[in-house]
Amino acid sequence: MKGITTWSYREYVPLEYPRGDIYICRLSPTPSSFSMDWYSTGESHTYTVYYREENEETWSTISVDKTSSEQVTATVDNLTENTEYIFYVESSCGKKSSERLVRTGFSEGTTVNYLHPKDNYYAFSGRYLCSPSIVRHPNGSLLASMDVFEGNRPQNLTLIFESKDNGKTWHHLTDVFPSFWGRLFIHKGELYLISTSTEYGDLLIGKSTDGGKTFCQPTVIYRGGCKCDENGIHKNPQPVVRYNHRLWNTLEWGSWKKGGHSQMVVSIDEDADLLDAGNWLLSEPVPYNENWEGTAKGRSAGILEGCAVIGPDGKLYVISRYEIRNCEPSYGLAIVFKVDENNPEAPLEYKRTMKFDGNHSKFIIKRDEKSGMYYSIIARIKDKENNDARNICSLVKSPDLETWTLVKDIWNYEDSPKAKVGFQYVDWFFEGDDILMLSRTAMNDAHSFHDSNYSKFFVIKDFRNL
Repeated sequence: MKGITTWSYREYVPLEYPRGDIYICRLSPTPSSFSMDWYSTGESHTYTVYYREENEETWSTISVDKTSSEQVTATVDNLTENTEYIFYVESSCGKKSSERLVRTGFSEGTTVNYLHPKDNYYAFSGRYLCSPSIVRHPNGSLLASMDVFEGNRPQNLTLIFESKDNGKTWHHLTDVFPSFWGRLFIHKGELYLISTSTEYGDLLIGKSTDGGKTFCQPTVIYRGGCKCDENGIHKNPQPVVRYNHRLWNTLEWGSWKKGGHSQMVVSIDEDADLLDAGNWLLSEPVPYNENWEGTAKGRSAGILEGCAVIGPDGKLYVISRYEIRNCEPSYGLAIVFKVDENNPEAPLEYKRTMKFDGNHSKFIIKRDEKSGMYYSIIARIKDKENNDARNICSLVKSPDLETWTLVKDIWNYEDSPKAKVGFQYVDWFFEGDDILMLSRTAMNDAHSFHDSNYSKFFVIKDFRNL
């Protein structure tokens, strides 16, 4: 075996991991069918898909003709709604995938990828899909990334998908390992991925020069912890913001098991080599302080997942998620920090709290240059009895980063069990009159609202006139 020279793999699988000879790289269920993609084993090979209901013993089959494409697509239809199915793929050359699980059922948006909560296909990393990141590549394609997570698991695999038809259809592009909490972004026409190696692991950055098919060996910007119960780097797919001739991104230092997180930023001169760790600067971490003026009263779990945004005054701020479920008030506040633009290593300065009904889940705030309004897509909280719910996905706006108003509920499932439905961690960007978004989505009998089984794409049309 040769040493590793890249960060990406057409299929990442650990040595001796029992996953079969055929890589099923994408799943997409509907109420009465499911589709799948896998990598071809050769132009002359034909394939058979074997499938059955989970509680049945008899297999049904469909045949798939040979293809010259790198990936093969098949659909099994005329199935029973809301039903668990087991399936696998076998080629005429004798190669066979391991068995996988899928559940038929309805879900909102266009499916980029699906992972059944009991499917162990990626168990070396986790069993749920998280950390959505979406970007338009200069070649015209849409690229979407997600990681595979589960509590107390390694959490170190990122999956990247591509759409060449503006999100109507998606196909697998590459696996990236180790990578968690990743953010895809474009700088000077090049595609980068900034992430951690695992939960609370090293801060990494790598570049792709072929549209996301492959990534170079990553640069370690800063070392993190090595275990989920020790302090290290906490991240999320927040936008990389260009400000004052630097690129800025947010992160935190700490861990849940050690008591919380301290807010930070990492930045680099926009003309510097992004793959040279010595060009990056990290600010000193700022822990939560319950004595800050305007904060909630009571025992708070603190701050995390801050979002960098340029304010109405032209200054750079970080607005952080704020955990106050057991406080008074028990929801509706975010924390606002100011960045020292002239000293990127200086600690952030606490400024105030901001009324914001999406404070208990990761959010992104961006300014629309055409209207001057700030927008965010949030897991909207309506009342203190449901201050942990994520079953309402809403578009909100503000003229000043002070007062926020509801524009539209994109998906409202407040009448569904909050423990099983979630729309969260939405990544998005403006494009003309529309907003393109990618949601970490739990529907169709997910393990929980938090442990999501879908990555979902959606377009909000003509958002300024809603």
